[in-house]
Amino acid sequence: MQAKLLEAFYEMIPEKKKVMFDAIAAERTRHVTVVLENIYQEHNASAVMRSCESLGVQELHVIESKNQYKAQRDIARGAGQWIELNNYSSDQPVVDCLTGLKERGYRIAILTPEADSHSIFDVPIDEPLALVFGTEWEGISDTAREMADLSVSIPMVGFTESFNVSVSVALSLQAIRHRLENAPFDWKLTEEQQIAVKLDWCEQIMKNGEGVRRELTSRLTNQEEVS
Repeated sequence: MQAKLLEAFYEMIPEKKKVMFDAIAAERTRHVTVVLENIYQEHNASAVMRSCESLGVQELHVIESKNQYKAQRDIARGAGQWIELNNYSSDQPVVDCLTGLKERGYRIAILTPEADSHSIFDVPIDEPLALVFGTEWEGISDTAREMADLSVSIPMVGFTESFNVSVSVALSLQAIRHRLENAPFDWKLTEEQQIAVKLDWCEQIMKNGEGVRRELTSRLTNQEEVS
């Protein structure tokens, strides 16, 4: 059904968009994901979203126990419509977020300057990896530290002790992406996952895309029942 639904959508969008969607979806991954914990500055929050999208990371997880995540349009440049943004604002958002990721098979790796076990260049990537970045002022919360499987640093050689969060995310994802390109295991989206992502993208670019999707789904369901 999903493949037929995508075919129906593709009949309604320009050829250029179809080629672009196919090429970009083929490079997407959920093998690595990013978790932001209470980011204060909108500029940084938006830049992180843009870095995730540009480097093929399909999911971004945002913990909002203190600060509401806001993306600036001029910085994110529409990145939000191409990736999946998951927000956590319950009574225990850190636990909910990290527990959910662990249940999906992710190792939890907190980014911290004082990490002495791994750098971003040698952290294990054989299993799905969730990179957790803390606030600009407070760093990683105690709860996240307790739930983490690994601590990871970005090597530095200057007087400055740390990068700001948007730079840290960009550097980390670039390093991980480079290593994944040479990995001996599958780390990109499966064909089925790519179809699901492309359906969401088609819906995003069309006027009343959600309604169009419902109509097409209903039509295809009726056709299957008749046949």
